[in-house]
Amino acid sequence: EYMGMKGASLPLGFTFSFPCSQTRLDQGVLIKWTKGFKASGCEGEDVATLLKDAIHRSEEFDLDVVAVVNDTVGTMMTCGYEDPQCEVGLIVGTGTNACYMEEMSNVELVDGDEGRMCVNMEWGAFGDHGELDDVCTDFDRAVDDQSTYPGKQRYEKMISGMYLGEIVRHVLLDFTDKGLLFRGKISERLKTRGIFETKFLSQIESDRLALRQVRSILQHLGLISSTCDDSILVKEVCSVVSKRAAQLCGAGLAAVVDKIRLNRGLQKLSITVGVDGTLYKLHPHFSSIMRETLRDLAPHCEVTLLQS
Repeated sequence: EYMGMKGASLPLGFTFSFPCSQTRLDQGVLIKWTKGFKASGCEGEDVATLLKDAIHRSEEFDLDVVAVVNDTVGTMMTCGYEDPQCEVGLIVGTGTNACYMEEMSNVELVDGDEGRMCVNMEWGAFGDHGELDDVCTDFDRAVDDQSTYPGKQRYEKMISGMYLGEIVRHVLLDFTDKGLLFRGKISERLKTRGIFETKFLSQIESDRLALRQVRSILQHLGLISSTCDDSILVKEVCSVVSKRAAQLCGAGLAAVVDKIRLNRGLQKLSITVGVDGTLYKLHPHFSSIMRETLRDLAPHCEVTLLQS
C-alpha cells in the first residue's frame, strides 16, 4: 500500500522454465513438471491463470500477464538486445534446455512459410526413447531410477547441475565397494541421496584448490579417514563427469547451429548463443570444454557465446 500498488494491475512477463503448450502469447498450459518438481493441480492447466489467481487471492494487486516465455527464450531475447545476431538461447543450470530461430516453412503447427519462429526445444527430454542408451552408464541408470521421473529427461540427467553430484556419488560408492577408495569403507553420509552437491564439483575442480581442501570437503561428507590419494581420485572422477556433461552439451549445441546453417544454405554461419545458468557460470571448466566441443563438431559455424 505504501508503494501505491494497492488495487493496481501490473503488466508482467512470466518466465516459466517447464514444458508448456502455447497457442497464445499470454497463456501456457503446463505439459509436465521436470527437474524434480511435483506440485499437484498444475499439469494441464494454464500457468498464467494459476499465477494471476494466486496473486488475486492476496487482495493486494492484480497481474496482467503480457507474455509467458521459457527461460531459454528469455535468455535469447535479453542477449539479443546486446547482439542482434543472437538466435539461440541455452540454459545450463539446475536443468538444461535450448531454443533457436527456425524457418517458418519447417514449423508444422503454424500456418505460413514466411519468416522465422522461435522454437523451445525442451532438449532435456532427448534420450527418452532410447537414443542415449549407447552412452548411458550404470551410474546414469542408477540416478535415473532414483529420480522423481524415471525414464524421463535423460539428456538433462547427464548434463545439468541437479544430477552431476549424484552421478559422482554413485561412482564413489562403486569405487569404495571395490576397495579403490577410502580403504573400502563407505560412510553412511555418502549413502544419502543428494549429499554430494554439484557445487562440490566446482569447488573440487577449481585450479586454486589444494588437495587438503578437497580432503576437508570429503570429511564434511563423513569420510574422515580419506587420504591424499583418495582426494586425487575424487578430483579425477569429478573432472570426468563434468567434462562429459560439457561435451554432451556442446554436441547438442553444435547440432542446433549446424541445422540453422543448413536451413539457410550457407557455407559458413556466424551466430551468437545467449547462455545462462549456474553450472555454466560457476563451474571452472565447463564453458571452455563446451566451447572446444562446439568448435570440433560444428567447424563451419562461427559461434559467439554471450553470457546473459
